[in-house]
Amino acid sequence: MAALYADGGVHISPAGPRTDIEEFYRGSFKAGLNYLEISVDDVWPVGAETAVAIGQFRTTGKNQNGRVIEISGYSTATYVRADGKWKVRMMSTIPKTPAK
Repeated sequence: MAALYADGGVHISPAGPRTDIEEFYRGSFKAGLNYLEISVDDVWPVGAETAVAIGQFRTTGKNQNGRVIEISGYSTATYVRADGKWKVRMMSTIPKTPAK
């Protein structure tokens, strides 16, 4: 997952910004998350080497007690072209509020 981020990339969640991308995802997998799906709904170019996008995400797994974990929500991202590939410079994720 960290390979999808540009050098200096940032992931922002309700817990705050993280620049230690590899450790962030390693901790997520250690907590039991083992599946991540991200969709891109709209993309807007900002320049020849930069774009912004909005979409949604869904991640699932099981915690240490075997309880199912499922988190879905919205995402925004800024992408930059690095070495000919689009990489995430900044991604923010906002979980959906559970239905009552």
